[in-house]
Amino acid sequence: MSLTSLAFADHPMSRFLTVLLLSLALSGAAWAQPALVAGDPPYLEREAVQQFIDEMVAEGFERRELEALFRGVEPQQRVLDLISAPAEARPWYRYHPIFLTEQRIREGERFWREHDELLARAEQEFGVEAAVVVAIIGVETFYGRNQGGFRVLDALVTLGFDYPPRSRFFRSELGHFLRLAREEGLDLRDTRGSYAGAMGRGQFISSSYREYAVDFSGDGRRDLIGSWPDAIGSVANYFRRHGWAQGEPVVARAEAQGEAYRALMGGGFQARHSLEDLARHGVTPREPVPEDGRFSIIELETENGTEVWLGYPNFYVITRYNRSPLYAKAVHLLAQEISRSMTN
Repeated sequence: MSLTSLAFADHPMSRFLTVLLLSLALSGAAWAQPALVAGDPPYLEREAVQQFIDEMVAEGFERRELEALFRGVEPQQRVLDLISAPAEARPWYRYHPIFLTEQRIREGERFWREHDELLARAEQEFGVEAAVVVAIIGVETFYGRNQGGFRVLDALVTLGFDYPPRSRFFRSELGHFLRLAREEGLDLRDTRGSYAGAMGRGQFISSSYREYAVDFSGDGRRDLIGSWPDAIGSVANYFRRHGWAQGEPVVARAEAQGEAYRALMGGGFQARHSLEDLARHGVTPREPVPEDGRFSIIELETENGTEVWLGYPNFYVITRYNRSPLYAKAVHLLAQEISRSMTN
């Protein structure tokens, strides 16, 4: 779900957002830095806000309460600044050192040992390795320490009404946040999260919270902010629902001749290319892979040039949490390093 680590604690689990920003950065597209404009009318006076309120009233929300909420919203220029400079726009050689640190590995081992029974139960029930769950939480919030300091309401209203590139998406998330608060008893005025409105120890956006969160503690609530059982179970459930195959590989190193392989790279990271397809485009695995396997192609920019990797279906599943291939590779490597540390 990504804006994480001590330096990037506000990285959301936004599978829609990251791909947009990354594609803009890689294409060199020129686009204006979003900014609040002095003299803009208060949110409650805007036609788009009134239309949104009308839609929520039609669902049974009280108009007076919604108007009071919008009166208390504070536009956040910092949110607009951060959404314009995601960590995933960096090259791989500058991105992965954020997450693959001795401290994060050491703290991941400590977290695993502290929550061993919960992680084992989640692994058994959902079929997702404990190491993967630990790595996701480690990347997203440094094991719960950095859940974000923005009021979710302020962030979603700012992005929904002052960020045209994704206003429709964030208005939808604002609606989900209002419904989520009603369903789970969240405080609309005080719940805090990332600059993109992601919440809790695994950084779920509101729609994902409503769809994939589970009550793993059995207390009748799905509390991703304060409950480790619910956070751990929900991350595992998210992976299961997106097709994680327990025990299956994630990536394989490859070698590419020329640049014909780039013709196979559009449309995300679904594993759909056969070895025959890859060979026709100059790609050869550098380690044993199943002859009947299907793969995606991953490019990673290192200081010494471009590395090419093959992604298995499990790599695609990680990109459902955050669409950046850099994020998915970092999660995979962190999971491996923490597992190795646990056995030493």
